[in-house]
Amino acid sequence: MHPLQPIDTRNLFAPLHGELMALLRALTAEEWEKPTVARAWRVRDVAAHLLDTQLRRLSLQRDGHARTPDKPLVEWLNELNATWVAAMRRFSPRVIVDLLDVTGRTFVELIESLPLHDRAPFGVAWAGESESENWFDIGREYTEWWHHQMQIRDAVGAPLLLLEPRWLEPLLEISVRVFRGIPDTLVFEVDGSQFSVAGGEVYRGAAPSPAATVRADADTAWRMLYHALSRDEILARVMISGDAAAAEPLLRARSVMV
Repeated sequence: MHPLQPIDTRNLFAPLHGELMALLRALTAEEWEKPTVARAWRVRDVAAHLLDTQLRRLSLQRDGHARTPDKPLVEWLNELNATWVAAMRRFSPRVIVDLLDVTGRTFVELIESLPLHDRAPFGVAWAGESESENWFDIGREYTEWWHHQMQIRDAVGAPLLLLEPRWLEPLLEISVRVFRGIPDTLVFEVDGSQFSVAGGEVYRGAAPSPAATVRADADTAWRMLYHALSRDEILARVMISGDAAAAEPLLRARSVMV
């Protein structure tokens, strides 16, 4: 085992944006209305949400236009997301895509300019941090771009190309930090990539004599971590060896604010 190190995902945003633009521009009118694993949101709503988060980040981090939550964070975020998505239903898919193309490229320029170890404007709350360095906040943003694009791909039956190692390995490196604080020694294995939690910290590699090992394929892992499977669906898709009760905190962990 060795401790997880800071990871630089800045160079992934431009190609990920290119993949999103190619995907969205190829969608039919019917595909824009397909339901997604994001529950009440259809494909058009997920695309609109990506636009919202990019505009908010540019406003705050580039322009210094800050808003302070006036209620508990998850409730505040849910309200921001819902009001934006509702308003964007007034606009055509073409308008949404054209706006995303402009804001996405501008967002990439911002992300690529950020010093990795400066203090980020947000702590990565789902990982238990009230303050984070830029590399972790940028990585969190990468996971947002990644899993929302996967929601769209899943909904329309497009190739799940983001499960390729160049995309998946950085996603896992960031996402598994949600396991911090789990008291038991556990191993999480995704298509051969192994991560361990021991003493409340997360490591790459397999811990000796873990209380439990959870094995999942890549498609199951992202759906589990990004709140797209019920508990019963998770249990049907993973393999648990050792103490199943000890594995429960790992199965419940989500790399998003829920």
